[in-house]
Amino acid sequence: MVIAEVADFREAARRRVPHFLFEYIDGGSYQQVTLGRNVEDLADVTLGQWVLRDVSEVDPSITLFGQRLSLPLVLAPVGLAGLNARRGEVQAARAANVAGVPLCLSTVSACTIEEVAAESGQPPWFQLYMLRDRGFVTAMLDRAKAASCPALVFTVDLPVPGARYRDRRSGLTGAPGLSGQLQRLGQALAKPGWCWDVGLRGRPLTLGNVAGVLGSSAPLSDFLGWLADNFDPAATWKDLEWVRSQWSGPLIVKGILHPDDARAALAAGADGIVVSNHGGRQLDGAMSAVKALPGIVDTVGGDLVVLADGGVRSGLDVLRYLSLGADAVLAGRPWVWALGSAGERGVAQLIAMLDAELRAAMALTGETRLAAGSGK
Repeated sequence: MVIAEVADFREAARRRVPHFLFEYIDGGSYQQVTLGRNVEDLADVTLGQWVLRDVSEVDPSITLFGQRLSLPLVLAPVGLAGLNARRGEVQAARAANVAGVPLCLSTVSACTIEEVAAESGQPPWFQLYMLRDRGFVTAMLDRAKAASCPALVFTVDLPVPGARYRDRRSGLTGAPGLSGQLQRLGQALAKPGWCWDVGLRGRPLTLGNVAGVLGSSAPLSDFLGWLADNFDPAATWKDLEWVRSQWSGPLIVKGILHPDDARAALAAGADGIVVSNHGGRQLDGAMSAVKALPGIVDTVGGDLVVLADGGVRSGLDVLRYLSLGADAVLAGRPWVWALGSAGERGVAQLIAMLDAELRAAMALTGETRLAAGSGK
């Protein structure tokens, strides 16, 4: 099929990966109202158009936390992403590194921090959850340090998992034990290309960073159950201060939707925040990042690097977020769809597409340089 826009990667991935994986990446929580708002509210952002400004040379590069990026984009952390292609996070990180943008590796990635750092050319950013087992958290921080991860993204909007009906229906979470395994196996066998490339050649099929807790042979449902049982609903801002004391590099707090929480992140020692509702995967009915962003920028924009995610489906959407005051943008589902559709080549194609679309949008609005990404 012809890939002309992000939606085409989504369709290509739907055709290639098992149903339960596609549903996990694609879906939101409850009735998916917030998932829809992220896309719709972003599409409603109006851009100014100025003409006759000599836009023959457009440069979308920025500096973020001391790192030069070719465009104001970070591939967002997405759990299970690496199961969409053989050693998927390694492939995605290679494409990102060649393109000059970071990939942020999820705690629940298929590939370990060490594998991605060693095989992709340079270390990824790393995303961390606060779990009940502080020893595990400390060990993950130590591994991220040892791998020279340049930034830590601490996700705070998942004290308990949201209800994801699509995951229950697909058999990812709703069918325990042997029945769930058989349901997922049937869906996998229906995608022979994925079975050969990932199911057979991509082993071990585990969540690499947490495999040591349950053992490499534990089924996927065991990992998901362990995570659900170990997210810490008692975590507070004091825990963020503790993470700050353990991590000397850039610390970015992901999951901020209110100016008061942005102030609290600043007080706890964060260097940046991500204005985010977890891609509509947690609290359905929450405000979109687009609606939350301006008030947060007004509150802490001079003191924190403000990133945003949710609903990005084009390079034009990247510029929309920047026009509201974001320093850079995270995109999650698009790169996983691209990975599922064509592996490293798909992710490279996606980044090139977003780059070209952003450059065109900048030119059409009369901009040749970005003020974003001051590198605070």
